[in-house]
Amino acid sequence: MENNNIKNRYTDEELEEFRVLIVEKLRVAKEQLGFYEQQLADLAENPDIKLRGLEDGTGTMESERLINLAGRQKKHIQHLENALIRIKNKVYGVCRVTGKLISKERLRAVPHATLSIEAKETR
Repeated sequence: MENNNIKNRYTDEELEEFRVLIVEKLRVAKEQLGFYEQQLADLAENPDIKLRGLEDGTGTMESERLINLAGRQKKHIQHLENALIRIKNKVYGVCRVTGKLISKERLRAVPHATLSIEAKETR
């Protein structure tokens, strides 16, 4: 720590702890995305669903739901990958509004966070 006892970044050890956490979350997120994409492919290939879907619209609704879930998952993956870049650049965990460190508790809960609770509440 610096002489004034105010940290302006996490230590390399702390960054490694967060990197491990994010890599695992990224693995799970990519697995989930693969599941959604497989479900969409199965829907597209199943003639029974197409026929039934024409009658009651459930096929279309299910496809739209899976497309939305996959889209959200892709965004989540991008946020996690961006967090890994911030770790590499040693700026991870610094609030983009206040410039202060985001609490470890918040980063453990939302590892891709770029705002501290303080900054988030004022937005």
